[in-house]
Amino acid sequence: MSIYTISDLHLSFGTNKPMNIFKGWDNHIERLTANWKRLVKENDTVVLPGDFSWALKIEEALEDFKFIDSLPGKKVLLKGNHDLWWSTVKKIREFWQQNNISTFDIVFNNCVIADGFAIAGTRGWFYDEKGTAKIKMREAGRLDASLTAAEKTGMPILTFLHYPPVYADSVCEEILDVLKKHNVKKIYYGHIHGAGFNNAVYEYEGIKMTLVSCDCIDFTPYLLI
Repeated sequence: MSIYTISDLHLSFGTNKPMNIFKGWDNHIERLTANWKRLVKENDTVVLPGDFSWALKIEEALEDFKFIDSLPGKKVLLKGNHDLWWSTVKKIREFWQQNNISTFDIVFNNCVIADGFAIAGTRGWFYDEKGTAKIKMREAGRLDASLTAAEKTGMPILTFLHYPPVYADSVCEEILDVLKKHNVKKIYYGHIHGAGFNNAVYEYEGIKMTLVSCDCIDFTPYLLI
């Protein structure tokens, strides 16, 4: 059994939001599917740290869920900034159950156990724009709750964010403080695309940071364990 991760699938089976308008995204569904089926087995786990679907409502995301549900492995989903379909965990789980979506789980103020590891994380934030202080503190609180739940399992922890806590000269101190509080030494994140790769930060104050946006890793699930 293995654990993989890949972020920012930006699926749009139920909406009109093609990704091939962006450089490097040609045939990304076919490439993702081929690589996923080549690597991931039914007993494996794939962590999806945000920007799963362009849907605005959860009903519009149904075909996206069906597509990934049909691929091998258990999927663990975190929220991204473009996941506007996201409502409450209760409603999401009910929607999955009603539509026979059976291979998904959620990290949101909690942790998920997979193959002897506790999967923790949150969306995060890193902008210093006016009016975001409450968002950053809320996300820091969610990360703290998730890591606390993971620590209670006594299992080794894998930590995921959607936003990088550090990007170019931008630093989200609130998120970093939580990572340091819980002695996190490695995280995996998405959100960054294209030319933004040039400003990605891969280590900061002793924390290793791995960018797993799907276009950064050639639409290939990234092996963790």
